[in-house]
Order: sequence, then structure tokens, then C-alpha cells
Amino acid sequence: MQELEKKLGYVFKNKSILETALTHSSYANEHKGMSQDSNERLEFLGDSVLGMTVADHLYSDYPDMTEGGMTRLRAELVCENSLRRVSVEIGLGKHIKLGKGEEHSGGRSRSSILADAVEALIAALYLDGGLAVAGEFITKYILSEIHAIESRRNSDYKTALQELVQQQSGQILSYNILGESGPDHNKRFETEVCLNGEPIGRGVGRTKKVAEQAAAQKALEELER
Repeated sequence: MQELEKKLGYVFKNKSILETALTHSSYANEHKGMSQDSNERLEFLGDSVLGMTVADHLYSDYPDMTEGGMTRLRAELVCENSLRRVSVEIGLGKHIKLGKGEEHSGGRSRSSILADAVEALIAALYLDGGLAVAGEFITKYILSEIHAIESRRNSDYKTALQELVQQQSGQILSYNILGESGPDHNKRFETEVCLNGEPIGRGVGRTKKVAEQAAAQKALEELER
């Protein structure tokens, strides 16, 4: 735990809170006689602390952003992929206590386990050091990604749209060419992007790729209203 505390730049007053944050339910179930709680309750609390902190930051620092825009950006910041990235950055996976079965099945690198552990860690920081300490962690490792998200959106709207809709399972994007016109040296393509078969944006361009990017940009703008 000292190695992790050094990485975090914070020393826990109550070490048991950090230990609980690092304990997966599979380990707790295999060691019931040791009265070791799993991190599930901390995960619940950490999710709320994270969501509130991110929402407060977006509301305060982006006064011109719409409700839809804040909702979408918050979802990208707190999604499983984002939290897994944080866990990798701080080397959290090697500190998690796993049951033998979960260990042997690759649980130490499983996205859901890593993301849940980050939420539990946020709760542990909150309980041990208060909202300011938890907020410092969230600012350093999660809110710092806002500019990267915006850059991806501005340079590759198709990727940004794909990442956005993938935050909910079962979402399918498709692009359809609605028509083309003009001579060979100056073609004009019109493209439509659909989400689960429903149109969400249209775009035009001199190539199919450009038209698809334009359609994805329009879809992002519509989803964030």
C-alpha cells in the first residue's frame, strides 16, 4: 500500500479503508473468516463522489455548455474505459486483492474490475481525507482528459461519435450514402449516419470519408443539445 500511496501523493490515516477499496468481492468471499469486506459499498459511494465532482466542474468552468453537452462529456469522463485508463496509469491492478478463480481467469486486467476499484479508491480518499483530497485525484487523473476528448472530437468526429455511443451496450452506428452528384473531378457525396437504424445526422463532402465526418459532426451536435 505504501507504493500506491506514494503514487497517489497521499498517505491514508486509516489504512483499513484503503485495504477495503482494494479488496474484490471474490477475495472477500474466499476469506469470510477474516471479516474482510469487499469494495462494493465503496464503489457505490465513489461513483457518486466522482459524478458530483465532474458535474460541478463542468457547470462552473463551462458556462456556455448546454445540459446535453455536459451530460455527454461527463459520461465520457466517468465511463468504464476512462476509469480503466486511470487504473493503468497509477498501477492499481497489481494492488487489488482477488480470489483464486478471478486471478486465474485474468481478473487483474479486466476493465470492469479495474474501473470499480478506481471508484472504490475515490471513495476511500473521500472518507479518509475529505472532498478536497478526492477532488485532487479526480482533477489530476480524470478532468485532465477533457482537452484530449475535445481534441479527438475536433479532429475525428467519427471516432468521437463511436466512443460516445459505445458508452451504452448494444448501440450500432451505420453510414449510408444518400446520393452523389457532379463530375468525376468534383464529386459531391451526401451521407447519413444512423444510430440503431434511426437517422441522427447528415453531411456532404467531396469524398465519402469527408461526408461521413460531416455527418458524424452533425450527429454529435444534435446529441449534445
